[in-house]
Amino acid sequence: MVDEQYAEQDVYVDMISRLRGLEGQYNLLRDRLLVINQNLILQHKKLSGNINIVDEDLKKMKSELFEITETLRYVVKELGQYASKGDIRVLEKYINLWNPMKFVTEEEVIELIKKHKKRG
Repeated sequence: MVDEQYAEQDVYVDMISRLRGLEGQYNLLRDRLLVINQNLILQHKKLSGNINIVDEDLKKMKSELFEITETLRYVVKELGQYASKGDIRVLEKYINLWNPMKFVTEEEVIELIKKHKKRG
């Protein structure tokens, strides 16, 4: 009977020892989980901040791209109003044909008239 009591007591002691071991492991796992959660929250905050920065940069880039596109449209529109190479060549032919370098000024005409009157 005494042996049975000691045996039962050994079983209880063994169970209590195992239970304490399990409680220790549970507490350790709980603490690790708490640290992991805290790290996860910090990483989430950092990631959210980085996403916000990237989002702002993306908005700026879209705005700049829109401005560039509008400027290019304006430039293309303005370029359409300039004379083409062919138009310039036609004008060059007319100018060479008329030869404006041989035109006379009003003063030269008056002087030529005066000279002509003196001769005549």
